[in-house]
Amino acid sequence: MKKMDSLKKIENAGVIAVIRGNSAEQGKKSCDALLKGGIKGLEVTWTLPQADQVIAEVKAEIRDDEVIIGAGTVLDAVTARLAIMAGAEFIVSPTFDQATAEICNLYQVPYLPGCMTITEIKEAMKSGVDIVKLFPGSAYGPEIISAFKAPMPQVNIMPTGGVSLNNMEEWFKAGVVTVGVGGNLLKPADTGNYKEVIKMAESYVKEFKRIKEGA
Repeated sequence: MKKMDSLKKIENAGVIAVIRGNSAEQGKKSCDALLKGGIKGLEVTWTLPQADQVIAEVKAEIRDDEVIIGAGTVLDAVTARLAIMAGAEFIVSPTFDQATAEICNLYQVPYLPGCMTITEIKEAMKSGVDIVKLFPGSAYGPEIISAFKAPMPQVNIMPTGGVSLNNMEEWFKAGVVTVGVGGNLLKPADTGNYKEVIKMAESYVKEFKRIKEGA
């Protein structure tokens, strides 16, 4: 049940914010700003210094049962387990890794690996992957979703890279279950403008609600 609950939270969140930065402080402040803006899904990347500490701190402060926090840019099973022990509720990778899939299955934690071809998607799903991360989404665009779903209608896809306020509706209409957003959502954090991060988060949440209400 734990894994299913997490998958439902990821889908309900709609927008998974990809948090990067130059310091743990920036990462923590970014998470706080995103939550204030109404974002429910947080992906703290392992390229962020002390990412495990950031995950643990944010997880300890979350009071909203609908919020879910995970770890991104996870390249191997060892890192996946460290992230899970820190409190990560889902694991995201830029590529598929069998050992990482197995450790995530062991702990009943959703694993979202990056895939770019129908062959990669098939292999990932055979290993128990429930949501595939289309990465980078900018390499294809929303129109690729129907091409993937034609032979594999059961695949659940989360595009990351190339998703913006301007095209988010196109992605959801194409059939994705959620979207990963990083650069344009968190760009203001690079200059310490967390108020703008809150505003950007509010804009994404508003657009997601509009899309779902019109579905």
